[in-house]
Amino acid sequence: MTGSFSMSIAEADAQLTAPGQMFEVDEVEIRGIPTKVWKNCPATLADILTLSRGHGDKTFLVYEDEHMTFEEHFRACAHLATILRDRFGVREGDRVAIAMRNFPEWSVAFWAASAAGAVVVPLNAWWTGEELQYGLADSGTKVLIADEDRAARIAPHLADLPELEVTVVVRGGASVPAEGMLRWEDVVGQVPESAELPSVNVATDDDATIFYTSGTTGRTKGALGTHRNICTNPISLFYVNVRNALRAGVDAAGDGSQNAYLLSVPFFHATGCHSVLVANALAGGKLVIMYRWDAGRALELIERERITTFGGVPTMVMQVLDHPDFDSRDTSSVKAVGYGGAPAPPELVRRIQEQFGSVPASNGYGLTETSSLSTMNAGEDYVKKPDSVGPPVPVVTVKVVDADGRELALGSVGELWIKGPNVVKGYWGKPEATAQTFSDGWLHTGDIARLDEENFVYIVDRAKDMLIRGGENIYCVEIEAVLYEHPAVADAAVIGVAHPTLGEEPAAVVQVRAGCSVTESELQEFVRTKLASFKVPVKVWFYDGPLPRNPAGKILKRELRDELVGA
Repeated sequence: MTGSFSMSIAEADAQLTAPGQMFEVDEVEIRGIPTKVWKNCPATLADILTLSRGHGDKTFLVYEDEHMTFEEHFRACAHLATILRDRFGVREGDRVAIAMRNFPEWSVAFWAASAAGAVVVPLNAWWTGEELQYGLADSGTKVLIADEDRAARIAPHLADLPELEVTVVVRGGASVPAEGMLRWEDVVGQVPESAELPSVNVATDDDATIFYTSGTTGRTKGALGTHRNICTNPISLFYVNVRNALRAGVDAAGDGSQNAYLLSVPFFHATGCHSVLVANALAGGKLVIMYRWDAGRALELIERERITTFGGVPTMVMQVLDHPDFDSRDTSSVKAVGYGGAPAPPELVRRIQEQFGSVPASNGYGLTETSSLSTMNAGEDYVKKPDSVGPPVPVVTVKVVDADGRELALGSVGELWIKGPNVVKGYWGKPEATAQTFSDGWLHTGDIARLDEENFVYIVDRAKDMLIRGGENIYCVEIEAVLYEHPAVADAAVIGVAHPTLGEEPAAVVQVRAGCSVTESELQEFVRTKLASFKVPVKVWFYDGPLPRNPAGKILKRELRDELVGA
Protein backbone atom coordinates (compact mmCIF):
# COMPACT_ATOMS: atom_id res chain seq x y z
CA MET A 1 0.00 0.00 0.00
CA THR A 2 1.44 3.32 -1.08
CA GLY A 3 0.27 6.88 -1.40
CA SER A 4 -0.02 9.90 0.87
CA PHE A 5 -2.75 9.98 3.49
CA SER A 6 -5.59 12.18 2.29
CA MET A 7 -7.51 12.39 5.59
CA SER A 8 -6.68 12.56 9.26
CA ILE A 9 -6.90 9.67 11.70
CA ALA A 10 -9.85 11.35 13.43
CA GLU A 11 -11.76 11.67 10.15
CA ALA A 12 -11.10 8.04 9.23
CA ASP A 13 -12.08 6.84 12.72
CA ALA A 14 -15.37 8.75 12.56
CA GLN A 15 -16.23 7.20 9.19
CA LEU A 16 -15.20 3.61 9.94
CA THR A 17 -16.64 3.30 13.46
CA ALA A 18 -20.02 4.89 12.74
CA PRO A 19 -23.26 2.95 13.47
CA GLY A 20 -23.86 0.21 10.92
CA GLN A 21 -20.23 0.05 9.80
CA MET A 22 -18.10 -3.10 10.01
CA PHE A 23 -15.94 -1.52 12.71
CA GLU A 24 -18.77 0.01 14.71
CA VAL A 25 -17.76 0.74 18.30
CA ASP A 26 -20.13 -0.08 21.15
CA GLU A 27 -19.88 0.31 24.90
CA VAL A 28 -20.53 -2.53 27.32
CA GLU A 29 -19.86 -3.21 30.99
CA ILE A 30 -16.92 -5.54 31.58
CA ARG A 31 -16.65 -6.56 35.22
CA GLY A 32 -18.72 -3.50 36.11
CA ILE A 33 -16.60 -1.03 34.10
CA PRO A 34 -17.99 0.72 30.97
CA THR A 35 -15.65 -0.25 28.13
CA LYS A 36 -15.52 0.48 24.40
CA VAL A 37 -15.64 -2.70 22.27
CA TRP A 38 -15.82 -3.74 18.63
CA LYS A 39 -19.55 -4.42 18.16
CA ASN A 40 -18.95 -7.06 15.48
CA CYS A 41 -16.10 -8.90 17.23
CA PRO A 42 -16.36 -12.72 17.31
CA ALA A 43 -17.46 -13.82 20.76
CA THR A 44 -15.08 -16.72 21.37
CA LEU A 45 -12.06 -18.48 19.93
CA ALA A 46 -14.34 -21.34 18.86
CA ASP A 47 -16.28 -18.84 16.76
CA ILE A 48 -13.07 -17.77 15.02
CA LEU A 49 -12.13 -21.41 14.44
CA THR A 50 -15.55 -22.02 12.87
CA LEU A 51 -15.15 -18.94 10.67
CA SER A 52 -11.69 -20.15 9.61
CA ARG A 53 -13.28 -23.27 8.13
CA GLY A 54 -14.84 -21.03 5.50
CA HIS A 55 -11.41 -20.67 3.87
CA GLY A 56 -11.74 -24.33 2.88
CA ASP A 57 -8.94 -25.82 0.80
CA LYS A 58 -6.65 -22.81 1.01
CA THR A 59 -3.34 -23.64 2.69
CA PHE A 60 -3.28 -22.50 6.31
CA LEU A 61 -0.10 -23.97 7.85
CA VAL A 62 3.24 -24.68 6.18
CA TYR A 63 6.09 -26.32 8.09
CA GLU A 64 9.10 -27.48 6.08
CA ASP A 65 7.46 -29.69 3.42
CA GLU A 66 4.22 -30.21 5.37
CA HIS A 67 1.02 -28.39 4.37
CA MET A 68 -2.36 -28.24 6.11
CA THR A 69 -5.47 -26.62 4.67
CA PHE A 70 -8.01 -24.66 6.71
CA GLU A 71 -10.50 -27.53 6.39
CA GLU A 72 -7.93 -30.12 7.50
CA HIS A 73 -6.92 -27.88 10.40
CA PHE A 74 -10.53 -27.39 11.51
CA ARG A 75 -11.23 -31.13 11.49
CA ALA A 76 -8.01 -31.91 13.38
CA CYS A 77 -8.94 -29.34 16.03
CA ALA A 78 -12.52 -30.57 16.30
CA HIS A 79 -11.33 -34.17 16.62
CA LEU A 80 -8.80 -33.36 19.36
CA ALA A 81 -11.34 -31.15 21.18
CA THR A 82 -13.72 -34.10 21.32
CA ILE A 83 -10.93 -36.36 22.61
CA LEU A 84 -10.02 -33.85 25.32
CA ARG A 85 -13.62 -33.83 26.56
CA ASP A 86 -14.65 -37.44 26.06
CA ARG A 87 -11.42 -39.29 26.86
CA PHE A 88 -9.61 -36.94 29.24
CA GLY A 89 -12.61 -35.31 30.91
CA VAL A 90 -11.66 -31.72 30.14
CA ARG A 91 -14.43 -29.33 31.07
CA GLU A 92 -15.04 -25.59 30.92
CA GLY A 93 -12.35 -23.78 32.90
CA ASP A 94 -9.90 -26.71 33.13
CA ARG A 95 -6.37 -25.78 32.13
CA VAL A 96 -4.66 -27.39 29.13
CA ALA A 97 -1.01 -26.41 28.67
CA ILE A 98 1.14 -26.40 25.54
CA ALA A 99 4.93 -26.64 25.80
CA MET A 100 6.62 -26.99 22.43
CA ARG A 101 8.54 -25.21 19.74
CA ASN A 102 6.71 -23.94 16.66
CA PHE A 103 5.05 -26.99 15.09
CA PRO A 104 1.67 -27.33 13.32
CA GLU A 105 0.53 -29.37 16.34
CA TRP A 106 0.90 -26.25 18.49
CA SER A 107 -1.91 -24.61 16.53
CA VAL A 108 -4.08 -27.73 16.62
CA ALA A 109 -3.59 -28.10 20.37
CA PHE A 110 -4.37 -24.42 21.00
CA TRP A 111 -7.62 -24.31 19.05
CA ALA A 112 -8.71 -27.75 20.21
CA ALA A 113 -8.21 -26.96 23.88
CA SER A 114 -10.13 -23.72 23.53
CA ALA A 115 -12.93 -25.42 21.59
CA ALA A 116 -13.14 -27.99 24.39
CA GLY A 117 -13.89 -25.15 26.81
CA ALA A 118 -10.46 -25.20 28.46
CA VAL A 119 -8.25 -22.30 29.47
CA VAL A 120 -5.16 -22.64 27.27
CA VAL A 121 -1.77 -22.22 28.98
CA PRO A 122 1.05 -21.66 26.47
CA LEU A 123 4.38 -22.22 28.23
CA ASN A 124 7.72 -20.76 27.19
CA ALA A 125 9.56 -23.45 25.22
CA TRP A 126 12.92 -22.02 26.34
CA TRP A 127 12.16 -22.66 30.00
CA THR A 128 14.07 -25.21 32.06
CA GLY A 129 12.30 -28.20 33.60
CA GLU A 130 12.02 -26.33 36.90
CA GLU A 131 10.44 -23.30 35.22
CA LEU A 132 8.02 -25.52 33.29
CA GLN A 133 7.08 -27.27 36.52
CA TYR A 134 6.30 -23.92 38.12
CA GLY A 135 4.02 -22.90 35.23
CA LEU A 136 2.18 -26.22 35.29
CA ALA A 137 1.76 -26.20 39.07
CA ASP A 138 0.82 -22.52 39.28
CA SER A 139 -1.86 -22.89 36.60
CA GLY A 140 -3.15 -26.22 37.94
CA THR A 141 -2.86 -27.77 34.48
CA LYS A 142 -4.83 -30.95 33.88
CA VAL A 143 -3.54 -31.91 30.42
CA LEU A 144 -0.14 -31.05 28.93
CA ILE A 145 0.66 -31.29 25.23
CA ALA A 146 4.43 -31.07 24.73
CA ASP A 147 7.09 -31.88 22.18
CA GLU A 148 9.70 -34.50 23.05
CA ASP A 149 12.30 -32.08 24.42
CA ARG A 150 9.88 -30.25 26.71
CA ALA A 151 8.34 -33.56 27.85
CA ALA A 152 11.81 -34.82 28.76
CA ARG A 153 12.49 -31.66 30.77
CA ILE A 154 9.29 -32.05 32.76
CA ALA A 155 9.60 -35.84 33.29
CA PRO A 156 11.74 -35.57 36.48
CA HIS A 157 9.14 -33.22 38.00
CA LEU A 158 5.98 -35.25 37.40
CA ALA A 159 5.81 -36.39 41.03
CA ASP A 160 5.47 -32.74 42.05
CA LEU A 161 2.50 -32.15 39.72
CA PRO A 162 -0.46 -34.01 41.24
CA GLU A 163 -3.03 -32.06 39.21
CA LEU A 164 -1.39 -33.01 35.89
CA GLU A 165 -3.33 -36.06 34.74
CA VAL A 166 -2.26 -36.46 31.11
CA THR A 167 0.87 -35.62 29.09
CA VAL A 168 0.71 -36.03 25.31
CA VAL A 169 4.06 -36.04 23.47
CA VAL A 170 4.30 -34.51 19.99
CA ARG A 171 6.90 -35.66 17.42
CA GLY A 172 8.57 -37.97 19.89
CA GLY A 173 9.10 -41.05 17.75
CA ALA A 174 8.24 -44.52 18.98
CA SER A 175 8.81 -43.89 22.70
CA VAL A 176 7.97 -41.28 25.33
CA PRO A 177 10.31 -39.67 27.90
CA ALA A 178 8.48 -41.05 30.94
CA GLU A 179 6.11 -43.85 31.85
CA GLY A 180 2.48 -42.89 31.50
CA MET A 181 3.04 -40.23 28.85
CA LEU A 182 1.07 -40.75 25.63
CA ARG A 183 2.14 -40.38 22.01
CA TRP A 184 0.26 -37.79 19.93
CA GLU A 185 -0.19 -40.33 17.15
CA ASP A 186 -1.81 -42.84 19.51
CA VAL A 187 -4.13 -40.20 20.99
CA VAL A 188 -5.23 -38.53 17.76
CA GLY A 189 -5.07 -41.44 15.33
CA GLN A 190 -6.90 -40.89 12.06
CA VAL A 191 -8.91 -37.67 11.87
CA PRO A 192 -12.44 -38.53 10.67
CA GLU A 193 -13.99 -36.59 7.79
CA SER A 194 -17.07 -36.01 9.93
CA ALA A 195 -15.25 -34.32 12.87
CA GLU A 196 -17.24 -31.44 14.36
CA LEU A 197 -16.73 -29.21 17.39
CA PRO A 198 -18.16 -30.42 20.70
CA SER A 199 -20.91 -28.43 22.37
CA VAL A 200 -19.50 -26.27 25.18
CA ASN A 201 -20.85 -23.49 27.38
CA VAL A 202 -18.38 -20.59 27.02
CA ALA A 203 -19.16 -16.85 26.97
CA THR A 204 -17.14 -13.95 25.61
CA ASP A 205 -15.90 -12.74 29.00
CA ASP A 206 -14.99 -16.22 30.26
CA ASP A 207 -11.36 -17.17 30.84
CA ALA A 208 -9.54 -18.23 27.66
CA THR A 209 -5.76 -18.12 28.15
CA ILE A 210 -2.98 -17.85 30.71
CA PHE A 211 0.16 -16.38 29.17
CA TYR A 212 3.12 -16.22 31.53
CA THR A 213 5.09 -13.00 31.74
CA SER A 214 8.18 -12.33 33.83
CA GLY A 215 7.49 -10.66 37.13
CA THR A 216 9.18 -8.01 39.24
CA THR A 217 8.98 -10.29 42.28
CA GLY A 218 11.28 -12.84 40.68
CA ARG A 219 8.50 -15.29 39.79
CA THR A 220 6.70 -15.29 36.47
CA LYS A 221 3.01 -14.38 36.57
CA GLY A 222 0.16 -15.79 34.49
CA ALA A 223 -1.79 -13.07 32.66
CA LEU A 224 -5.40 -14.31 32.65
CA GLY A 225 -7.05 -13.38 29.36
CA THR A 226 -10.65 -13.77 28.27
CA HIS A 227 -12.15 -14.69 24.92
CA ARG A 228 -13.04 -11.03 24.41
CA ASN A 229 -9.41 -10.04 25.06
CA ILE A 230 -7.89 -12.33 22.44
CA CYS A 231 -10.70 -11.98 19.87
CA THR A 232 -10.41 -8.18 20.01
CA ASN A 233 -6.85 -8.29 18.69
CA PRO A 234 -7.42 -9.45 15.09
CA ILE A 235 -10.24 -6.92 14.66
CA SER A 236 -7.90 -4.18 15.87
CA LEU A 237 -5.24 -5.33 13.40
CA PHE A 238 -7.75 -5.43 10.54
CA TYR A 239 -8.97 -1.98 11.52
CA VAL A 240 -5.51 -0.43 11.27
CA ASN A 241 -5.06 -1.90 7.78
CA VAL A 242 -8.46 -0.68 6.58
CA ARG A 243 -7.96 2.78 8.09
CA ASN A 244 -4.57 3.15 6.42
CA ALA A 245 -6.03 2.04 3.08
CA LEU A 246 -8.92 4.52 3.41
CA ARG A 247 -6.57 7.37 4.25
CA ALA A 248 -4.27 6.47 1.35
CA GLY A 249 -7.18 6.11 -1.08
CA VAL A 250 -6.48 2.49 -2.00
CA ASP A 251 -8.49 -0.75 -1.80
CA ALA A 252 -7.88 -2.54 1.51
CA ALA A 253 -8.63 -5.90 -0.13
CA GLY A 254 -5.71 -5.53 -2.53
CA ASP A 255 -5.76 -7.91 -5.50
CA GLY A 256 -7.70 -10.58 -3.59
CA SER A 257 -4.81 -13.05 -3.47
CA GLN A 258 -4.01 -14.95 -0.28
CA ASN A 259 -1.56 -13.28 2.07
CA ALA A 260 1.35 -15.34 3.33
CA TYR A 261 2.81 -14.55 6.75
CA LEU A 262 6.24 -15.71 7.90
CA LEU A 263 6.03 -16.70 11.57
CA SER A 264 9.39 -15.72 13.00
CA VAL A 265 8.40 -15.46 16.68
CA PRO A 266 7.20 -18.19 19.05
CA PHE A 267 3.55 -19.17 19.26
CA PHE A 268 3.84 -18.95 23.05
CA HIS A 269 4.23 -15.17 22.84
CA ALA A 270 1.20 -12.90 22.61
CA THR A 271 2.51 -11.60 19.28
CA GLY A 272 2.89 -15.06 17.75
CA CYS A 273 -0.44 -16.33 19.06
CA HIS A 274 -2.78 -13.33 19.14
CA SER A 275 -1.44 -11.27 16.24
CA VAL A 276 -0.20 -14.00 13.90
CA LEU A 277 -1.99 -17.30 14.58
CA VAL A 278 -5.44 -15.99 15.50
CA ALA A 279 -5.42 -13.12 12.99
CA ASN A 280 -4.41 -15.35 10.06
CA ALA A 281 -6.95 -18.01 11.02
CA LEU A 282 -9.70 -15.41 10.80
CA ALA A 283 -8.35 -13.60 7.73
CA GLY A 284 -7.48 -16.70 5.71
CA GLY A 285 -3.76 -16.06 5.49
CA LYS A 286 -1.14 -18.72 4.88
CA LEU A 287 1.11 -19.13 7.90
CA VAL A 288 4.65 -20.31 7.20
CA ILE A 289 6.20 -21.65 10.41
CA MET A 290 9.87 -21.33 11.29
CA TYR A 291 11.15 -23.88 13.81
CA ARG A 292 13.77 -21.42 14.96
CA TRP A 293 14.79 -17.97 13.81
CA ASP A 294 17.51 -17.69 11.18
CA ALA A 295 17.69 -14.67 8.86
CA GLY A 296 19.11 -16.68 5.94
CA ARG A 297 16.38 -19.28 6.27
CA ALA A 298 13.81 -16.48 6.48
CA LEU A 299 15.00 -15.15 3.11
CA GLU A 300 14.75 -18.66 1.62
CA LEU A 301 11.16 -18.97 2.81
CA ILE A 302 10.22 -15.48 1.65
CA GLU A 303 11.30 -16.51 -1.83
CA ARG A 304 9.90 -20.08 -1.79
CA GLU A 305 6.52 -19.35 -0.21
CA ARG A 306 5.99 -15.91 -1.76
CA ILE A 307 5.72 -14.30 1.67
CA THR A 308 3.68 -11.08 1.68
CA THR A 309 4.21 -10.08 5.33
CA PHE A 310 7.05 -10.72 7.73
CA GLY A 311 8.39 -9.10 10.86
CA GLY A 312 8.68 -10.09 14.48
CA VAL A 313 10.85 -7.94 16.71
CA PRO A 314 12.93 -5.11 15.18
CA THR A 315 16.23 -7.01 15.49
CA MET A 316 14.88 -9.79 13.26
CA VAL A 317 13.97 -7.33 10.51
CA MET A 318 17.41 -5.73 10.77
CA GLN A 319 19.09 -9.13 10.48
CA VAL A 320 17.17 -9.85 7.26
CA LEU A 321 18.15 -6.47 5.82
CA ASP A 322 21.79 -7.01 6.79
CA HIS A 323 22.04 -10.60 5.55
CA PRO A 324 24.56 -11.16 2.72
CA ASP A 325 21.93 -13.15 0.76
CA PHE A 326 19.40 -10.30 0.73
CA ASP A 327 20.21 -9.03 -2.76
CA SER A 328 20.30 -12.54 -4.27
CA ARG A 329 16.86 -13.55 -2.97
CA ASP A 330 13.53 -12.67 -4.59
CA THR A 331 11.69 -10.58 -2.00
CA SER A 332 9.31 -8.96 -4.47
CA SER A 333 6.28 -10.69 -2.92
CA VAL A 334 6.67 -8.76 0.36
CA LYS A 335 3.89 -6.19 0.75
CA ALA A 336 4.37 -5.22 4.39
CA VAL A 337 6.91 -5.40 7.19
CA GLY A 338 5.56 -5.21 10.73
CA TYR A 339 7.21 -5.49 14.11
CA GLY A 340 6.84 -4.73 17.79
CA GLY A 341 7.75 -6.21 21.16
CA ALA A 342 10.89 -4.09 21.59
CA PRO A 343 12.13 -0.56 20.93
CA ALA A 344 12.68 0.07 17.21
CA PRO A 345 15.43 2.41 16.01
CA PRO A 346 14.05 5.20 13.80
CA GLU A 347 16.72 4.23 11.26
CA LEU A 348 14.90 0.95 10.62
CA VAL A 349 12.00 2.45 8.67
CA ARG A 350 14.50 4.19 6.36
CA ARG A 351 16.35 0.91 5.79
CA ILE A 352 13.11 -0.89 4.93
CA GLN A 353 12.15 1.74 2.39
CA GLU A 354 15.64 1.70 0.94
CA GLN A 355 15.80 -2.08 0.46
CA PHE A 356 12.12 -2.95 -0.13
CA GLY A 357 11.11 0.15 -2.08
CA SER A 358 7.56 1.31 -1.39
CA VAL A 359 6.70 -1.53 1.02
CA PRO A 360 5.02 0.00 4.10
CA ALA A 361 6.46 -0.65 7.54
CA SER A 362 4.64 -0.59 10.85
CA ASN A 363 5.59 -0.62 14.50
CA GLY A 364 3.08 -1.55 17.16
CA TYR A 365 2.98 -1.48 20.93
CA GLY A 366 1.37 -3.91 23.28
CA LEU A 367 2.08 -6.26 26.14
CA THR A 368 0.99 -9.70 27.24
CA GLU A 369 -1.40 -7.85 29.55
CA THR A 370 -2.99 -6.03 26.57
CA SER A 371 -3.42 -9.21 24.53
CA SER A 372 -0.91 -7.87 22.01
CA LEU A 373 -1.91 -4.74 20.04
CA SER A 374 -2.80 -1.44 21.71
CA THR A 375 -1.28 1.12 19.34
CA MET A 376 0.04 0.99 15.79
CA ASN A 377 2.15 3.34 13.71
CA ALA A 378 2.05 2.54 9.99
CA GLY A 379 2.43 3.90 6.49
CA GLU A 380 3.09 7.60 6.05
CA ASP A 381 2.56 8.21 9.78
CA TYR A 382 5.50 5.96 10.57
CA VAL A 383 7.70 7.77 8.07
CA LYS A 384 6.81 11.11 9.67
CA LYS A 385 7.06 9.88 13.27
CA PRO A 386 9.47 6.92 13.27
CA ASP A 387 10.16 7.24 17.00
CA SER A 388 6.48 6.74 17.94
CA VAL A 389 4.53 3.50 18.36
CA GLY A 390 1.45 5.25 16.99
CA PRO A 391 -2.01 6.13 18.30
CA PRO A 392 -4.29 3.65 20.10
CA VAL A 393 -6.98 1.85 18.10
CA PRO A 394 -10.49 3.28 18.68
CA VAL A 395 -11.51 0.78 21.38
CA VAL A 396 -8.36 1.45 23.40
CA THR A 397 -7.85 4.49 25.64
CA VAL A 398 -4.43 5.64 26.85
CA LYS A 399 -3.30 8.25 29.33
CA VAL A 400 -0.05 9.35 30.92
CA VAL A 401 -0.09 9.74 34.71
CA ASP A 402 2.17 10.88 37.53
CA ALA A 403 3.33 8.77 40.47
CA ASP A 404 -0.06 9.28 42.19
CA GLY A 405 -2.09 8.20 39.15
CA ARG A 406 -3.16 11.73 38.18
CA GLU A 407 -3.46 12.34 34.45
CA LEU A 408 -0.77 14.65 33.09
CA ALA A 409 -1.03 17.37 30.47
CA LEU A 410 -0.34 16.59 26.83
CA GLY A 411 3.38 16.23 26.15
CA SER A 412 4.27 15.50 29.76
CA VAL A 413 6.30 12.40 30.59
CA GLY A 414 4.86 9.85 33.00
CA GLU A 415 3.66 6.25 33.27
CA LEU A 416 1.48 4.96 30.42
CA TRP A 417 -1.89 3.51 31.44
CA ILE A 418 -4.13 1.58 29.04
CA LYS A 419 -7.83 0.70 29.13
CA GLY A 420 -9.85 -1.37 26.69
CA PRO A 421 -11.42 -4.75 25.86
CA ASN A 422 -7.93 -6.11 25.25
CA VAL A 423 -6.74 -5.63 28.85
CA VAL A 424 -6.62 -8.95 30.70
CA LYS A 425 -8.53 -9.70 33.91
CA GLY A 426 -5.39 -9.82 36.03
CA TYR A 427 -2.78 -12.31 37.17
CA TRP A 428 -3.80 -15.89 37.79
CA GLY A 429 -3.95 -16.64 41.51
CA LYS A 430 -2.11 -13.43 42.44
CA PRO A 431 -4.62 -10.88 43.81
CA GLU A 432 -1.94 -8.60 45.28
CA ALA A 433 0.00 -8.34 42.01
CA THR A 434 -3.30 -7.79 40.20
CA ALA A 435 -4.26 -4.96 42.53
CA GLN A 436 -0.87 -3.30 42.02
CA THR A 437 -1.07 -3.41 38.22
CA PHE A 438 -4.77 -2.98 37.42
CA SER A 439 -7.24 -0.38 38.72
CA ASP A 440 -10.76 0.43 37.48
CA GLY A 441 -10.06 -1.22 34.11
CA TRP A 442 -6.71 0.55 33.64
CA LEU A 443 -3.47 -1.36 33.15
CA HIS A 444 -0.43 0.35 34.68
CA THR A 445 2.13 -0.59 32.03
CA GLY A 446 5.27 0.43 33.89
CA ASP A 447 6.48 2.10 30.69
CA ILE A 448 7.37 5.80 30.73
CA ALA A 449 5.77 7.65 27.83
CA ARG A 450 4.38 10.89 26.44
CA LEU A 451 1.53 11.71 24.05
CA ASP A 452 1.54 14.28 21.26
CA GLU A 453 -1.32 16.39 19.94
CA GLU A 454 -2.53 13.53 17.67
CA ASN A 455 -2.51 11.06 20.59
CA PHE A 456 0.57 9.28 19.24
CA VAL A 457 2.39 7.37 21.96
CA TYR A 458 6.14 7.76 22.47
CA ILE A 459 7.81 5.23 24.78
CA VAL A 460 10.55 7.10 26.63
CA ASP A 461 11.82 4.57 29.17
CA ARG A 462 10.83 1.63 31.33
CA ALA A 463 9.84 2.10 34.94
CA LYS A 464 10.23 -1.58 35.68
CA ASP A 465 13.64 -3.09 36.33
CA MET A 466 13.58 -4.93 33.03
CA LEU A 467 15.56 -5.35 29.84
CA ILE A 468 14.50 -6.73 26.47
CA ARG A 469 16.70 -9.28 24.71
CA GLY A 470 15.55 -9.91 21.14
CA GLY A 471 11.91 -9.43 22.13
CA GLU A 472 12.13 -11.48 25.35
CA ASN A 473 11.35 -9.54 28.52
CA ILE A 474 13.92 -10.24 31.23
CA TYR A 475 13.18 -8.99 34.73
CA CYS A 476 16.50 -8.44 36.47
CA VAL A 477 15.18 -9.40 39.90
CA GLU A 478 14.53 -12.96 38.69
CA ILE A 479 18.21 -13.47 37.82
CA GLU A 480 19.33 -11.65 40.95
CA ALA A 481 17.21 -13.99 43.07
CA VAL A 482 19.07 -16.98 41.61
CA LEU A 483 22.48 -15.36 42.08
CA TYR A 484 21.67 -14.74 45.74
CA GLU A 485 21.11 -18.51 46.13
CA HIS A 486 24.80 -19.13 45.40
CA PRO A 487 26.71 -19.44 48.69
CA ALA A 488 29.59 -17.23 47.46
CA VAL A 489 27.38 -14.26 46.49
CA ALA A 490 26.93 -11.49 49.06
CA ASP A 491 25.31 -8.92 46.79
CA ALA A 492 24.19 -8.87 43.16
CA ALA A 493 22.73 -6.59 40.53
CA VAL A 494 21.73 -7.37 36.95
CA ILE A 495 22.02 -4.67 34.29
CA GLY A 496 21.57 -4.55 30.53
CA VAL A 497 24.51 -4.35 28.13
CA ALA A 498 24.09 -3.37 24.50
CA HIS A 499 24.04 -5.98 21.74
CA PRO A 500 24.11 -5.03 18.03
CA THR A 501 21.19 -7.27 17.00
CA LEU A 502 19.45 -8.43 20.19
CA GLY A 503 19.21 -4.91 21.60
CA GLU A 504 20.52 -5.75 25.05
CA GLU A 505 21.62 -8.73 27.11
CA PRO A 506 21.80 -9.38 30.85
CA ALA A 507 25.06 -8.88 32.74
CA ALA A 508 25.69 -9.24 36.46
CA VAL A 509 27.63 -7.28 39.05
CA VAL A 510 28.51 -9.40 42.08
CA GLN A 511 30.10 -8.85 45.47
CA VAL A 512 31.68 -12.09 46.74
CA ARG A 513 31.31 -13.10 50.38
CA ALA A 514 34.39 -12.78 52.55
CA GLY A 515 36.40 -15.98 52.54
CA CYS A 516 34.66 -17.33 49.41
CA SER A 517 35.67 -17.51 45.76
CA VAL A 518 33.76 -18.09 42.57
CA THR A 519 34.43 -17.62 38.85
CA GLU A 520 32.36 -16.02 36.13
CA SER A 521 31.77 -19.36 34.40
CA GLU A 522 30.70 -21.00 37.67
CA LEU A 523 28.06 -18.35 38.28
CA GLN A 524 26.87 -18.54 34.68
CA GLU A 525 26.48 -22.31 34.95
CA PHE A 526 24.68 -21.93 38.27
CA VAL A 527 22.11 -19.60 36.68
CA ARG A 528 21.83 -21.89 33.63
CA THR A 529 20.70 -24.80 35.79
CA LYS A 530 17.78 -22.77 37.14
CA LEU A 531 16.72 -20.38 34.37
CA ALA A 532 16.31 -20.39 30.60
CA SER A 533 19.54 -19.82 28.67
CA PHE A 534 18.57 -16.33 27.46
CA LYS A 535 18.55 -15.18 31.10
CA VAL A 536 22.15 -16.28 31.80
CA PRO A 537 24.40 -13.22 32.28
CA VAL A 538 26.77 -12.84 29.34
CA LYS A 539 29.23 -11.03 31.60
CA VAL A 540 29.91 -11.05 35.34
CA TRP A 541 31.79 -8.22 36.99
CA PHE A 542 33.19 -8.79 40.49
CA TYR A 543 32.79 -5.67 42.58
CA ASP A 544 35.26 -4.72 45.29
CA GLY A 545 33.10 -3.79 48.25
CA PRO A 546 29.34 -3.24 48.67
CA LEU A 547 27.32 -2.25 45.62
CA PRO A 548 26.29 1.45 45.58
CA ARG A 549 22.83 2.11 47.01
CA ASN A 550 20.59 5.11 47.58
CA PRO A 551 19.25 6.06 51.04
CA ALA A 552 16.28 3.73 50.52
CA GLY A 553 18.63 0.80 49.96
CA LYS A 554 18.01 0.48 46.21
CA ILE A 555 21.06 -0.40 44.11
CA LEU A 556 22.11 2.46 41.85
CA LYS A 557 22.16 0.51 38.62
CA ARG A 558 22.63 3.51 36.37
CA GLU A 559 25.83 4.37 38.26
CA LEU A 560 27.02 0.78 37.92
CA ARG A 561 26.26 0.77 34.20
CA ASP A 562 28.06 4.05 33.65
CA GLU A 563 31.06 2.85 35.62
CA LEU A 564 31.37 -0.61 34.07
CA VAL A 565 29.94 -0.21 30.59
CA GLY A 566 30.50 3.47 30.01
CA ALA A 567 26.95 4.15 28.84
